[in-house]
Amino acid sequence: MYRLMSSIAVVIAIGAGLVITYVRYKVPERPRFDLDKWWGIGSKPKEEDTSIRIFSVDFNDTMIHDLKQRIRNRRPLTRPLEGIQSEYGMNTLYLEKILEYWVDKYDFKGRAALLNRYPHYKTRIQGLDIHFMRVKPDARGLKVLPLLMLHGWPSSSKEFDKVIPMLTTPKDGYDFVYEVIAADLPGFGFSEGTNKPGLNPVQMGIMLKNLMKRLGHEKFYIQAGDWGSQCASHMATLFPEDILGYHTNMPMSSRPISSFKLLLGSFFPNLAVDPKYVSRVYPLKKLFSYLIRESGYFHIQSTKPDTVGVALTDSPVGLAAYVIEKMAICSNRDQLNTPHGGIENLNLDDVLDTITIVWANNCIVTSSRIYAEGFQQPEVVLVQEIPTPVPTAAINFKYEVIYQPDWILKDKFPNLVRSTTVDVGGHFAGLQTPQMLADDVYAAGAAFLAFHNKSRR
Repeated sequence: MYRLMSSIAVVIAIGAGLVITYVRYKVPERPRFDLDKWWGIGSKPKEEDTSIRIFSVDFNDTMIHDLKQRIRNRRPLTRPLEGIQSEYGMNTLYLEKILEYWVDKYDFKGRAALLNRYPHYKTRIQGLDIHFMRVKPDARGLKVLPLLMLHGWPSSSKEFDKVIPMLTTPKDGYDFVYEVIAADLPGFGFSEGTNKPGLNPVQMGIMLKNLMKRLGHEKFYIQAGDWGSQCASHMATLFPEDILGYHTNMPMSSRPISSFKLLLGSFFPNLAVDPKYVSRVYPLKKLFSYLIRESGYFHIQSTKPDTVGVALTDSPVGLAAYVIEKMAICSNRDQLNTPHGGIENLNLDDVLDTITIVWANNCIVTSSRIYAEGFQQPEVVLVQEIPTPVPTAAINFKYEVIYQPDWILKDKFPNLVRSTTVDVGGHFAGLQTPQMLADDVYAAGAAFLAFHNKSRR
């Protein structure tokens, strides 16, 4: 009885604190930012280059030869402990097999040609060369919805190469089709990084908004995951008049009220979350144990990205181990007891495409800095606290890093017009479950159009 009364008292105290906080908390006003802030080298010139240039992916012979030499000349790797598979990180016996494949069987030229089946471009936005793919559909008799697609770390627009044809091909039952603009975030993939501090996801969102404006799209839709979803969420917050709909495979509200709700729900988990998905959130001890176990890299990259970047820049073997281990755990966290640790849920060539792009462009440091720039920076925290009226759709894959139920997501996205939870897939949806992602983006597009039609009545 004492334990029951104590629990009730705790719930009442938390509930009271939640109510008081909610009543007292005033949502900040939308801040104003310099929409033309210069991120290029030196100071802003009087006249900017606004040209859009054709670009081609090229894994050149010099890079390939150097990469293979570095892999072949690696020092002997330390074997896993007895009885350990991937619990301590990358299984080096398994890594050896991947390295052999990378050197002897991975088709560098063929994989570059596969990426080049889409039109690639670069244009200078606020001083930085931004790379993107732009694929227009055959849209006879159909509405064309412009869709900006944004990836996260350690990825690039390559993450969407399987999804693009699915979205740019008309689909039965829909009176629209998508024009896809898949961009590399600044400092990622083939996009240029900055030499100035402060390029956080808010500022990246502004740059990508300017990219779409450069391409003639004043209003558009967004699909995004990981850090791309942070950029997209900030765009939806700062430019709700211009973002027509936002679809995300990593939906998350970072508002203070959401943290209170998460804690409160731990006392009534079957009421807070659909009983089928309770284990994705509760008990919190299990969730936090997982996050602590797997977020060491997050802390390193949020504090000292340049230090670990030295090793990853110098060694393709180290880079492969580091990136593969992260991609593996986010694809299936229940497979640490296997040598592959979860990476076999993704196609190996797709994984090596991702790593080769990072290596060829020497962008592991410039991409990793997003953690230091984006974590707990005042302007990022401020924008996170503001709800956005933009119609939003979410799909929750089984092994996504974070799962939040709709009643928490609506703190940030009150117009959550569609929410789907599935029992497969993981963090890299475009690579692992492309058809499921594309189907949901189509369904979301219909929901967005219905929302706007209703709003106009």
